[in-house]
Amino acid sequence: MLLTGFSTLVWLLYMVMLVLAVVALIMAAMAREDAYRAADKQKKSFWLLILGITVAVNLFVPMLFLQLAGAVASIVFLVDVRPALQAVSGGGRGRRRGGSSSDGPYGPYNGGR
Repeated sequence: MLLTGFSTLVWLLYMVMLVLAVVALIMAAMAREDAYRAADKQKKSFWLLILGITVAVNLFVPMLFLQLAGAVASIVFLVDVRPALQAVSGGGRGRRRGGSSSDGPYGPYNGGR
């Protein structure tokens, strides 16, 4: 019984790593090539290759070390590269929706008046 619970946990871990890699690959493919250069990140082809290999390893090669390395690459893409691409492309949460250039996080700055 303990062994079946552990195998279920390992299977769920593999599925999470696969989904993470597929999501990162799709997001990498949807971004524009010039956004990678503008964000000063690796080329789009580099990320597509790394994330594509990660998906292939997760699907066909049951080696935990390679799958963990792929998970690290997917996480790096999602938490570092993707936000930089969104900032350069003008999308995401960082985009301003009006107001003046002197607005702070809590409203307009009035110079201490």
